[in-house]
Amino acid sequence: MSIRPTTRDLLLNAFSGESMAHMRYLVFADVAEKEKLPNVARLFKAIAFAEFVHARNHYDKLKNYKEDFKVASGTPAGPGNTSKNLELGIMGEEYEVNEMYPTYIEVAKFQGEKAAELSFKWAYEAEKIHAQLYREAKGYVDQNKDWPIKGKVWICPVCGHTYVGEEPPEKCPICGVSKDRYIGF
Repeated sequence: MSIRPTTRDLLLNAFSGESMAHMRYLVFADVAEKEKLPNVARLFKAIAFAEFVHARNHYDKLKNYKEDFKVASGTPAGPGNTSKNLELGIMGEEYEVNEMYPTYIEVAKFQGEKAAELSFKWAYEAEKIHAQLYREAKGYVDQNKDWPIKGKVWICPVCGHTYVGEEPPEKCPICGVSKDRYIGF
């Protein structure tokens, strides 16, 4: 069964945006490592994995297609030092939380596309956490300090939920997966 065209286009755009975020955050991790900010680098790598999870989830909903689509997807660009890169990360995450995913969720809901709606909702919930973590890390970096993390950055491989601590939660608060499935960075 095909997805309605508008929701399909939103899935393609979300896939593209999440793919770019994945790669951008890996580049940002390299910069943080060179600036001797290993915990910020670890945060970027963990969230890059969460963005991969989001991209995979969106892409999986398109499995019935075999076409060449053009997508329109924006990205905050202009890489620089880690402070600037964190600001770009905050900009991207806040756009997804405040503009993109609320709209995509409503369109998918309106069109009765439950799988797309769920994929968008999962990403939306995780992106809120990413923006907050980037803001926190930027506060330290702007004081010439590394982000003082205790434990690991844990990513749910099903929905991209992101958690910082010694152990992940017993169950993912977004999708319900058990803690043994989380991946620690």
